[in-house]
Amino acid sequence: MAQFSPSDLAAHLKDGLLSFPATAFDQNRQVDEDRYREHLAWQSSFDVAGLFAAGGTGEGFSLTPAEAARVVELAVAESRPEVPVLASAGGPTVQAVQNVEDAETVGAEGALVLPPYLTECDQEGLYQHVSAICAATNIGIIVYNRANAVYSPETVARLSDNHPNFIGFKDAIGDIEHLTKVVAKNGDRLFYLGGLPTAETYALPLLQLGMSTYSSAMFNFVPEFALDFYSDVRNLDRAAVTEKLNRFVLPYGRIRDRAKGYGVSIVKAGLKAIGRDAGPVRTPLQDLPAQDVAELEALVRQAGIYPSH
Repeated sequence: MAQFSPSDLAAHLKDGLLSFPATAFDQNRQVDEDRYREHLAWQSSFDVAGLFAAGGTGEGFSLTPAEAARVVELAVAESRPEVPVLASAGGPTVQAVQNVEDAETVGAEGALVLPPYLTECDQEGLYQHVSAICAATNIGIIVYNRANAVYSPETVARLSDNHPNFIGFKDAIGDIEHLTKVVAKNGDRLFYLGGLPTAETYALPLLQLGMSTYSSAMFNFVPEFALDFYSDVRNLDRAAVTEKLNRFVLPYGRIRDRAKGYGVSIVKAGLKAIGRDAGPVRTPLQDLPAQDVAELEALVRQAGIYPSH
């Protein structure tokens, strides 16, 4: 059973760093439960505000509904009570509804609604999709503004008006005008989080728009650095943010940009580089070649951000 009400969850998440744990797979690309448990226990040992299991970095798009439910269940079991676990809701509406029902059953505190798979849709369709998800559960619901799911300020407001458990708006588009309109229209009824890859690159300017937090993929393998970076952003320490961008984030981004899908694959490469191998990615993603993994490991060590434990 959830420990946070939707409103309490929003208040908790908006003022801390968020992350999406990588889902561990064995060499046959099946969920490696023992390794995943170990990863979740390690991730939640840090001062992170929330963990989104079976999300984008967790390759939720490649999990069956049954696998997704199990991954969320394991995350809930291994995370500290102070670190809420959220699930993801993806695919067609019926599958997304099943995802949130399963998530609530296994103890997740909320869910992120991923874009509907492989279809174009208008605002009414997006509204009905998210409305069905909200109505199917009591846990907090956050929409992910990206790809074919770009929510108008009016659709976001309509969801807020009709569903008390609709609590958040995550953006991966980066359209400043659109974000300004969404925040101006909806104000503090929601919390707003950044989701552009790599989120650290955009964190400081988006803070000025009201996006008080973001999801950090690199927290998976350099958690202390990611937390320090978030602290610098919230303190408006532009010099410290710039220094960290140049020391690690931007060179990391150059490796990530070498192939499509590396935004996820590079996280597993990072885990391999620090000795916490979470196995391969599932197709259609591809693993980084050995030379890129070695370059990433060298970058982590050169930047002086190898995890302390």
